[in-house]
Amino acid sequence: MNRNLTVPIIIVSIAIPVAVAFIILVPQVKVDFGFNTHFLPLFHAILNSSTAILLLASLYFIRKGQITAHKRANLTAVVLSSIFLISYVIYHSSHPSTLYGDVNHDGVVSADEKAAAGPLRYVYYFILSTHIILSAVIIPFVLFTLQRAFQERFDKHRRLARITWPMWFYVAVTGVIVYLMISKYY
Repeated sequence: MNRNLTVPIIIVSIAIPVAVAFIILVPQVKVDFGFNTHFLPLFHAILNSSTAILLLASLYFIRKGQITAHKRANLTAVVLSSIFLISYVIYHSSHPSTLYGDVNHDGVVSADEKAAAGPLRYVYYFILSTHIILSAVIIPFVLFTLQRAFQERFDKHRRLARITWPMWFYVAVTGVIVYLMISKYY
């Protein structure tokens, strides 16, 4: 693969976060997909957990010189992340966002609910904020890192992977943490 995919990678890297933000932030009629989508947050946590494990395996494989296993682990992580993205869009197209501390599920966190959630609420929102920001930032990093590998430009691949891997791992792990923290409010 010697083609330069810079322009498509940039377009995808902008389009995905914009589309996801639009789905979440713009008030709209929620879509009925004809099946129960309430299980999807747990599915997302499973996908994120699996991605984190694959990223750890990928790091192990490359350090042991097992290039084929490294490549398979990363490609599988990309596939799982893609499935996550599609599933995330489906879920947020069919459900309003869940608010941390919203015990009565009315879409508003009252002063009493905020007090009951306590300082953990701030921890949750810090983790969620960094997770969201890095989940948008990571897209071009993953795609350019993959491109360098497929182009067999391993020096550039290695350099970029040293930035990409920790961000991607953080996004995968914090996705699970966010789920664990918010799940009691679903």
